[in-house]
Amino acid sequence: MGGQALARYVLDHPDIVAGRRVLDLASGSGLVAIAAALAGARVVVANDIDPYAITAIEANARVNDVDVTTHLGDMLTGSGDDADVVLAGDVLYNPSLAGAVLPFLARGVARGARVLVGDPDRGHVPRQFLETVATYRVPVTGAPEDAQIKFVDVLAPKLADI
Repeated sequence: MGGQALARYVLDHPDIVAGRRVLDLASGSGLVAIAAALAGARVVVANDIDPYAITAIEANARVNDVDVTTHLGDMLTGSGDDADVVLAGDVLYNPSLAGAVLPFLARGVARGARVLVGDPDRGHVPRQFLETVATYRVPVTGAPEDAQIKFVDVLAPKLADI
């Protein structure tokens, strides 16, 4: 869900990625990376630790006729290499992962990258450091009688607090 909102935000605001180098952290299916490529990013790298995700990203990029470079492996000890924009959809879903991802994102901000996070309010986001820049209604799939809408935030660092 966080990736869906983040992808929509990128498509609604292509100036954020247009002509820039973009890293999609924990890319999953590649939805956010593909949105960045469609929005005009110069280079898009989709990262994941799951080889099946890498296969899915490559297939989805082909179907959408966009260029996305994949990177298999844990990037959390770095700062996002040379990405101008770091996108992270739904990566703060438990305390352990949030504890590893947040320092990575902070290092990206410290080196001048723009950082955006898609968060479906799983409760592990330090709101004192991140602020909502957009909220999207994202449908939750399931049986028609159980269908519901989830509000998902797109967050950016409060630069004064980093």
